[in-house]
Amino acid sequence: MTTYEFRTLYLPRGISRSAAQRILTDEAEYGHWELDRLRLFADGSRRVRLRRRVIRAVRTA
Repeated sequence: MTTYEFRTLYLPRGISRSAAQRILTDEAEYGHWELDRLRLFADGSRRVRLRRRVIRAVRTA
């Protein structure tokens, strides 16, 4: 069974769309996160939920 760890980011309304894209691209490229959910609020702020797989090491005999 696949398990994930989650991380929530809050991007305030002052951040431009290109800056938000850059932040999420860096998280994906260097932190191995992928976009799980993005919620855009009426005031322009965004709440982003990222996820990545948890890889468990299996001990060999």
